[in-house]
Amino acid sequence: MSHNIINPAELEKLLNISCGLDTKQGNPRFKAILHRLMGDVCRTIDEFDITDEEFWQAVNYLNVLGERKEVALLAAGLGLEHFLDMRADAKEKAASLHGGTPRTIEGPLYVANAPLSDKFARMDDGKDDGEPMWLYGQVTDPDNQPIAGAVVDIWHANTLGNYSFFDSSQTDYNLRRRIKTGPDGRYAVRSIIPSGYGCPPDGPTQALLNHVGRHGNRPAHIHFFVSGPGFKHLTTQINLSGDPYLWDDFAFATRDELIADPVKVTDEKIAQQRDIPVSHTEVKFDFKLTPVTTTEEQVRIKRERAME
Repeated sequence: MSHNIINPAELEKLLNISCGLDTKQGNPRFKAILHRLMGDVCRTIDEFDITDEEFWQAVNYLNVLGERKEVALLAAGLGLEHFLDMRADAKEKAASLHGGTPRTIEGPLYVANAPLSDKFARMDDGKDDGEPMWLYGQVTDPDNQPIAGAVVDIWHANTLGNYSFFDSSQTDYNLRRRIKTGPDGRYAVRSIIPSGYGCPPDGPTQALLNHVGRHGNRPAHIHFFVSGPGFKHLTTQINLSGDPYLWDDFAFATRDELIADPVKVTDEKIAQQRDIPVSHTEVKFDFKLTPVTTTEEQVRIKRERAME
């Protein structure tokens, strides 16, 4: 039932004072944004006749969300992180910029400063008996010319859907590596096939999803930062085809162009060349970077990350 019992003029007077619009001090852009947000919150409270008890339950929820460090997880689950990608795509389309590997969300589990190797790295520590994976590909420019010295920063979960640094049972930087491409722009890693994961079932993110009738599961996926001098920093991830949550990702990260098809390999010669078990799975994915229009586009966006 819709209400609206607050006098609009009285509300506006309150908002102008609380958001600093009646003073010259402070940041004008910040004040304008806060004024819009506060106005939307107050009008929502009024329209839905939200009770005092409901209001303080929401405040307590935010406290728990912060204590559990799930704010970034909820931002992904509510589609806000995907919305940022949608806006970035729309801006590029409006500017007639196209080409390059599509972006998608970073997620909340990146850890900076993973070990850096040339051309190849082994990512797993050998303690997980998951399916061995050979992940490889090439980094090129829009003309399909290889980019030498590009850095492919890779991270993914183990077979239980857990990430090192956030899972104390794993060694530091397990399943996290950076690989610098050679003159041919190629990279390769030996790792294990990751598993998808779900939100912590006892956490505030899943609690909110329960209220709207949604699950909190992600398909198996592999995260990437790909960067090179003179090219736009790419934040993306690939999904592995065949996963039951491929098109039902609670974080809205799946894109047609970012689906990889795992291939079973049983050739002994190939296994020997790769120093990997004869029976393993290979995943091939190439990246295409686009030239920068500003120097700021070469680096990843600033946000709070582990070890950074």
